[in-house]
Amino acid sequence: MQPTRPMRRALIAGAAATLLLTGAGGAVAAPAAPSPAAPAAARAHSPYDMLRPLAELSAERLATGDLVAAAKWGTGSPIDDPAREQQVLDAVAEQARQLGADPAVTVRIFRDQIEANKIVQRGLHRRWDADPSQAPAERPDLGEVRKEINRINTELVRAIAASAPARSVPSCRPLLTVAGARVRHARHLDPLHTVALARSLASVCGAAG
Repeated sequence: MQPTRPMRRALIAGAAATLLLTGAGGAVAAPAAPSPAAPAAARAHSPYDMLRPLAELSAERLATGDLVAAAKWGTGSPIDDPAREQQVLDAVAEQARQLGADPAVTVRIFRDQIEANKIVQRGLHRRWDADPSQAPAERPDLGEVRKEINRINTELVRAIAASAPARSVPSCRPLLTVAGARVRHARHLDPLHTVALARSLASVCGAAG
């Protein structure tokens, strides 16, 4: 039986999470450092350098999941917020149009971003339920947190638009996995955030436009 598109996406996300958790485990060769003699423009437009910002901004966006989880903790507010999610998707689609990028591709990638953020929130709430001593002592202002999310969203839309050539090349998935592994190492991500990072990047490759 051929796997369905959701099954393939889940398998890709799971494989990426495994590689990220092990720091790529030597399974994927890191891109070679560019020669000092290489033109700066060529380095800036290499597939890896176009994909790296997507991993970095995705990790930055995931960090806001901790704040959203803390803001909702103990309030009874649901983690799923369809109205807010649709607002985000409508906003990024319009930003993509203004940049001449594909709104459908941008929305598809952002759906993964939203689901990844909810993975973080659910994971933290389970952790705090199990051990209330780890729960946050203060509740962030959700309105202020959303302003930061909106800022990151805008940068991420630009990065999606700028990375279109790299997202359709055969090497996209291994290069993106290496970028994610390096971001994981630089940010010292725990297993929860590592799995969420892989989920956030699941639809990046093959999504040209």
